[in-house]
Amino acid sequence: MAHDTAHHESNTKLIWKVFFILSVITIVEVFLGIIKPAFLVDTTFISMKLLNWIFIILTIWKAYYITWSFMHMEGETKGLRRSVVWTGIFLVSYLIFILLTEGDYIYEVFKAGHKSWDF
Repeated sequence: MAHDTAHHESNTKLIWKVFFILSVITIVEVFLGIIKPAFLVDTTFISMKLLNWIFIILTIWKAYYITWSFMHMEGETKGLRRSVVWTGIFLVSYLIFILLTEGDYIYEVFKAGHKSWDF
């Protein structure tokens, strides 16, 4: 495949765009972690605080955007993008679901007194 060597495009705008988006998401995460709004801490969804769900969603979004930007997925074919990005998001989401579901079950078993906290 021949490359056009005469045309060189600066990536400065793209770098600043990626920096801004990742910075905003990180600032929102840090802000929510410091402030911990009561309505997010007191509300539970699938046995976990809503604030924790927001952290998980924002972290997956950041991971997706980092993959999209730094692995240059925007210029690849649709099949490659889907196989790389969707597979990672699915596996991470599945792992989080399994860990949280099983962890909550184990916590409830120990909390109910069926087993003792001897470790």
